[in-house]
Order: sequence, then C-alpha cells, then structure tokens
Amino acid sequence: MRILSLVAAFAAATAAAPALAQDSPGAPAPGEATAPDGSKAFGIDPYVAVLGGWEGFDNKARAGIPRQNGLEGSEVTGIAGVNLPLGPVFVGVEGNAAKGVSGAIDWEYGAAGRAGLRVGDSGLFYGKVGYEWVNFDHLRNGGNTKRDYHDITYGAGVEVGPKDVGLGGLTGRAGVRLRLEVSTFGQADSFRPAAGLVFHF
Repeated sequence: MRILSLVAAFAAATAAAPALAQDSPGAPAPGEATAPDGSKAFGIDPYVAVLGGWEGFDNKARAGIPRQNGLEGSEVTGIAGVNLPLGPVFVGVEGNAAKGVSGAIDWEYGAAGRAGLRVGDSGLFYGKVGYEWVNFDHLRNGGNTKRDYHDITYGAGVEVGPKDVGLGGLTGRAGVRLRLEVSTFGQADSFRPAAGLVFHF
C-alpha cells in the first residue's frame, strides 16, 4: 500500500508541470486529454529493445525439463513491441528472441502482453505474461535428445528515461528508456533478471 501511495504522489507531483510538455512536438492540443506527465493521453507507441541478462533453471522436472544442475547461462535479447497509452495506464504486446552467449541455453523466443502505469515524465511500471520456448545447448538427460521446451512466462519491470533526451511521454515522443525486468518460466521454474535499452519511435 505504501508503494502505491508513493507512486500516486510521484505521478501527482510531476503532473503539475504540463507547461514543459507543451514545448515538445508531441505536446497535446489545448483541451486535449493528457496523461500524468502532460503528454497526449492516447496513441500508439512502437519500440525495439536490446537487453542483456542471465537465466537459471531450477533442478526440477517441471515443464518436462530433465532434472540436472547447471541449466543456466547469460543471453542477449532483442525485442519488438507496441504500447497503447490509455491516459495514466498502458497496455501492449511484444515479441522477443534471445541468444545464449554462455552456459546451457542456446535460444529463447516468445511473445507476451504487458499492462501497467505511466508515472512521471518517463516512467513505466508493468507486469507481463506470455508464452516462451527454450532451446538448450546441451542436456545430460540419459540419452534423450530433446532440447526444446515451452511454457508460460510472466514477470514485472520498470522503464525510466531522462526528459532531456526528448522523452517527455509515450505518445509522439521518441526517446530512449532504461528497462529493468525480472521474469520466470513455467511454475517459477527459472529466475531471469535482465537490463537494457528501449528505443521508442
């Protein structure tokens, strides 16, 4: 409850400076609905992202993955998606493809839906849920050659970006955000922290 109160207070404080947003090309017309940061309340916000992260799978047999230690590795992820700002909130969809650069994971790919809050000049707090496919580089599984597994994925994250790089809001404001995210695979069968840059158009 305290976190929600802080988020609401931060949003209210930043909404008090709409004059700054009026100087931007993406500023709303007089009388048009606005979001907490003073930008347009509605629109379409496409983006791409590059994230670096690590994922470790539990030593469990859920999702059909054989029991063994060492199912982990670092990876680089490319993302393409679109947000639909709806006033102080947003919804969106995105697809991802990740390549393992060390460890047991070879490839991952999937798609997810997102929903969350627009906070301050450039903040997004969100939750996501989708479906993910994982291909392991190697498995010590008693001769079974299957390396591909799939299950639901879900997580949460935050995006932030400085206003002075042209990022005053989502709609009509191109810019760069920093994304921090944590997600999991199956029934909390993995832990996957990631961080990177999101480029909004």
